[in-house]
This record gives sequence, C-alpha cells and structure tokens, in this order.
Amino acid sequence: MSDLKFKIIAGLGNPGKNYALTRHNIGFLVVEALASKSRLSIDKTRFDSEYVKAQIKGQEVFLVKPLTYMNKSGFPIYKFASYYKIDIEDIIIVHDDMDLAFGKIKIVKSRGHGGHNGVRSIVDAFGKKDCTRIRVGVGHPGSGGDVTGHVLGSFSPDEIKILDHCIDTASDACLYILEKGVIPAMNLFNTKQ
Repeated sequence: MSDLKFKIIAGLGNPGKNYALTRHNIGFLVVEALASKSRLSIDKTRFDSEYVKAQIKGQEVFLVKPLTYMNKSGFPIYKFASYYKIDIEDIIIVHDDMDLAFGKIKIVKSRGHGGHNGVRSIVDAFGKKDCTRIRVGVGHPGSGGDVTGHVLGSFSPDEIKILDHCIDTASDACLYILEKGVIPAMNLFNTKQ
C-alpha cells in the first residue's frame, strides 16, 4: 500500500428492509446521500459492512454502513480503520440523536457516547473517543415515552416533509469537514440552524 491517507465516513443504522426508513437509520440515509452525490452506490461488502471507496473533495474516503446492528457497529469500523491504517481522528460518524429536535444537526469531536449504543460501541472498539460525529436530531418521545419504539419507528408525515433537507444538510456537513476541517464546519453548521 502507498502512503495514501484514507478517511472513513460511517453512517450508523440497522441492516434489513424493516429498519430502512426508521429514525435510527438516519446515519445510513446520510451516507447513501453522500454516495449518490458522488454518483456511486454502496455496493461492496467487507468487514461486516457495506461500503464504497470514493474520491470526495480530493480525499480518498470509504463510505461505510456497518451491518452488525447498531449496538455492535464499532467493530466493523475498527476493522476497516485497522486494515487501512486510518486514525480515529480521520473518521466521521453520522448517527441519530434523540437529544436534538428532528432535523437539527450538531457536529462534535472527542465527546462521550451520550448514551447512544452505536457510539458507545465505537468508543469501546477503539478504546478512545477522538472521532468526529455528526449528530442528526430525531427528537424525543417525551418523558415516559417509548424510546425504543421512537428510534425504531418510521418518520411521521411532518418529519417526512423535512427529511430530505435534513439528510442533505448532514451530508453537506460531511463534505464541508473534508474540505475545510472540523472547527470551521462546527462554526458553520452548529450555529446556522
């Protein structure tokens, strides 16, 4: 292998048609949108993941969808990173977040998992938390609400209306990070909503 530096953009979700259009799978939807913006499809399989290698903004990037279910997503990403010698700092994770209103996006770096099982799995697999994360708001069912039912539930009609815009914004945030870096992306995306 050459001295080529790779990056990973991984969307978190659950495999299978039953989960395809659920709030928990918004990470998958964002990574699929990134692939389609590059006129590619995520059609290869390796390390318990579907992936495609893309050149985006002059960078070599793997777009990755772990297929191990949300709470085990860290290990496929770790296998990818180990094999291609990718630092955790060069990994962007896109995932759903109940602490943000639906459609809101927040970029964070080197933060704890905040109770998100997919992110917890990544921190466990790597033994550190230095990746960049794009948190995509899916709203909260409210106190006493069914959290599992909420994240595994389909989008409401109101959510469907802004879903495309939300996915587009999150995928734009990924592109902006690749082009300008994390801090400029935070300054732009974390304030403009």
